Amino acid sequence: QVLVVESGGGLVQSGGSLRLSCVANESIFSTYTLGWYRQAPGKQRVMIAVITTRGNTNYADFVKGRFAISRDNAKHMVYLQMNSLKPGDTANYYCNAVPPLTPWGQGTQVTVSS
Repeated sequence: QVLVVESGGGLVQSGGSLRLSCVANESIFSTYTLGWYRQAPGKQRVMIAVITTRGNTNYADFVKGRFAISRDNAKHMVYLQMNSLKPGDTANYYCNAVPPLTPWGQGTQVTVSS
């Protein structure tokens, strides 16, 4: 069962921007707080941004002020606008419920070159 599908990753230079998209299963989208997570090579997956069903948001300190999470209720979509990207933001990015459900999606790779 596919719960989410992420897209929008790519290769970008330091200081650049990307917008990630995630389409979620209807029941998940309407029931759960949703979040973006990322996993860098050799590191654990961490949560970086969340948005509640009411649209309240919260961010990890290391992306606060650079990233913005949003949702489109009509399309069951969640977005992550990423600005001022740094090489340290290089990772595979995932969206999921909070707390996360299985299976995870494939994620979308973001690579930031210096």
